[in-house]
Amino acid sequence: MPRDDQIEALARSVVNCGFEIHHELGPGLLENAYEVLLLESLRQDGIEAKRQVSLPMKFRGVLVENAYKIDLLVEDKLIIEIKSLERLAPVHSKQLLTYLRLSQLPLGLLMNFGQALFKDGVKRVANNYFADKA
Repeated sequence: MPRDDQIEALARSVVNCGFEIHHELGPGLLENAYEVLLLESLRQDGIEAKRQVSLPMKFRGVLVENAYKIDLLVEDKLIIEIKSLERLAPVHSKQLLTYLRLSQLPLGLLMNFGQALFKDGVKRVANNYFADKA
């Protein structure tokens, strides 16, 4: 899938909003608090975002209505999975990649607000998506 400048701009905006929240509040809040604050911060920046988006999945003809919930869905293009942990485990990236595959979206951000430095808690997860390195 080719690079999408709009997705890249959204990703930058989300990371910037997350950084500001983490800078002001630091680690230690529950995931739910960071989720609500990030949602409102994005909306204040004029970015459409939805919280706790339930998406179904179909497997062998069986429909599972609430197979998973996306923490934040930004502009219907970018999935944000929020954590507040001392450190991420490999399963967290796999969880986000599963969400991307099931929703057929190209890019997601795993944002762990539990790290001392925000930049250490942000991870891009791609689903057949390649951002050009210009």
